[in-house]
Amino acid sequence: MAGQGTVPDSLSGIGAFVAVVRAGSFTLAAERLGVTKSAVGKSLNRLEQRLGVKLIRRTTRRLQLTFDGEAYFQACSSALDGIAAAEAQITPYDKVLRGRVHIDMPMAFGKRVLLPLLLDMAAPHPELALTMRFNDATADLMRDEADLAIRFGQLPDSAHLVARKLTSQERLICGSPGYLQAHGVPVNLSDLNGHRCIVGTSHGPPQQWSVREEGRVVRITPPATHQLSDGESIVETALAGFGLCQMPVSLLRSHIAQGRLVPVLQAHSGVQVDIHLLWVRQAIPAPRVRYVIDQLIAHAERGALD
Repeated sequence: MAGQGTVPDSLSGIGAFVAVVRAGSFTLAAERLGVTKSAVGKSLNRLEQRLGVKLIRRTTRRLQLTFDGEAYFQACSSALDGIAAAEAQITPYDKVLRGRVHIDMPMAFGKRVLLPLLLDMAAPHPELALTMRFNDATADLMRDEADLAIRFGQLPDSAHLVARKLTSQERLICGSPGYLQAHGVPVNLSDLNGHRCIVGTSHGPPQQWSVREEGRVVRITPPATHQLSDGESIVETALAGFGLCQMPVSLLRSHIAQGRLVPVLQAHSGVQVDIHLLWVRQAIPAPRVRYVIDQLIAHAERGALD
């Protein structure tokens, strides 16, 4: 019997159970809950002993819900979402925000633009923990268990995700002064065929460039002289004089102002790329996640992400 003033152990077991199923692993569930993997396993074992049934079959490759586990998960998941929704409605931001928020973001934009903003958001809330992952591959929020993701460009259709446009940025084509002196300045799009170009990879930034041609936005495939898997490396390679690149203006602005990069083909540049904030669709996000969402939207409206 639970002692007076204590939370029944079955409730913590339910939280651990739902976290394990949603994460797909004990390790990820423990990280999201801020406890050890062993603690999650013990909590789930106690829950299964109390219920007298097996909820999850553990194999070396994956976890699989039993028939009873599937039914129990649906009920518990809905109940916890309802609790999170109620908390989100009544928890003001001047109260304590607890727990971890996982955010996945592009490498260069994340480090240069988002990281300082996210640290400022977290500073007033010492019990708010951030896991920030910087990469230019497209994360599957349902699989990777990120709470939020920042994405450039067109989004895939998904009934499981909520997308909020934060801002748009121009894409510019640039080269270093040294490169342009050695190879010449392209005047029209066909000149690109004689140039060295720095593009992304199939799992990173685009391999194609978006340009304006005869009043239309079209996608072209420049020579893939160098292929890099993240935007930060693409910019650094262009700065080193290895070719032309096309990137969002926020990653180029300071280099252009310092004369380290020079925009070219400006009559064909300036195509906008949208930047979206994504999260998994649910009743209402947990207060800590809602706080980060609202703060990012507020910063975007002030132009801090441009």
